Amino acid sequence: MAGFAAWHRWLRSLPPTRCHPKAVLWLALAGCVALSLADSSRAAEPQQIKIGYLRAPLAKERISLIDIPTANEGLAGAQLAIEDNNTTGRFVGQQFELIDILLKDGEDPTAAVNKLADQNVAFIATALPAAQLLQAADAGKARGEIFINASAPDERLREQDCRANLIHVAPTRFMLADGLAQYLILKKWRRWLLVSGSHDNDKLMADAYRHAAKRFGAKIVAELEFKDTGGARRTDSGIAEIQRQMINLTQGAPDYDILVAADESEVFAGYLPYRTWLPRPVAGSAGLVPTTWNAAFDQWGALQLQNRFRKQFQRFMTPLDMQLWTAIRMVAEAASRANTSDTAKLFAFIKSPEFSVAAFKGQKLTLRDWNLQLRQPILLFDGRNTVSISPQEGFLHQVSELDTLGLDRPETKCKLN
Repeated sequence: MAGFAAWHRWLRSLPPTRCHPKAVLWLALAGCVALSLADSSRAAEPQQIKIGYLRAPLAKERISLIDIPTANEGLAGAQLAIEDNNTTGRFVGQQFELIDILLKDGEDPTAAVNKLADQNVAFIATALPAAQLLQAADAGKARGEIFINASAPDERLREQDCRANLIHVAPTRFMLADGLAQYLILKKWRRWLLVSGSHDNDKLMADAYRHAAKRFGAKIVAELEFKDTGGARRTDSGIAEIQRQMINLTQGAPDYDILVAADESEVFAGYLPYRTWLPRPVAGSAGLVPTTWNAAFDQWGALQLQNRFRKQFQRFMTPLDMQLWTAIRMVAEAASRANTSDTAKLFAFIKSPEFSVAAFKGQKLTLRDWNLQLRQPILLFDGRNTVSISPQEGFLHQVSELDTLGLDRPETKCKLN
């Protein structure tokens, strides 16, 4: 109405004309239509949704040179997700922006969290170790920031140290161990030799395999530890020395069906296949590896995602890339379905039974309401191909077969406040 009144005043201010009255009427109507379209255009400006990405430097040490991470690992997955968000967002009047912050090793993330809050960033995807992640979640609580953990597998983040503003896309160590254990039980490889590293995260992974063995009926016939004494990994005599180390490590162990390695620190597990005293397969941190993604995975439309990623970034998509892609896509999925950019409403929808996200896994992924962990299948990868996908057939659950992977509701210690 205000636009029409302004147009009418302008029309009356024009000097007398000999135009036909109908021409003047059509001119007035055209002006009203133009103003109406301009008003509706202003009203249809897209909702702006900013998503943060808070990350720590990636460890560069790897056993294999081909596994050394690129500088944009994880970030590339987030960037592709933002593009996908905006592709769909154009149809529903939403626009997404990614704000990336790289922390220093061990840096307190509070200042970065506040910086993102000052820029009206409410959802923050993270690739941080557990201690930094908890600092970030606690720092952002007062300002209503929601964090999406895309990398840390620690059980305590979903259990005794869970936070009500912290969603988890990264699987837990128990989920990974259960995914592998189900396949080993299906193959009737029930006798395990467990070999773990000497670092704290290796010990946590070993705990996950012990839990999985007990849960699914495997037997750990013996446990060995590989002590990391440091030193150069690549020397002229390295291959001969490694071969002796792996033989000495595994010689004398009782007979077993498969060796399960817990080596998150990437110190020794990659050297185990084909070098053990007994000719047995290797799984866990080498050989048959449980993961969320691999470069050879091509089922359920995954090939088109793999191709788009490789075309844009000239490399293969890693599990961290995929976990960041999923985290960013979760926000867009909630925004489009709930038709809002309001943080509280988006978070409430993500936690609701109506929410799900498609991530090329053959089924919709949903959130566990008791600890905000994303349910998801676990891929079993041999370095070249996807061998299998867990949960395996026959492992049933009263709610979701995906809840056979990781701690279930009756086992949880999490109390979301």
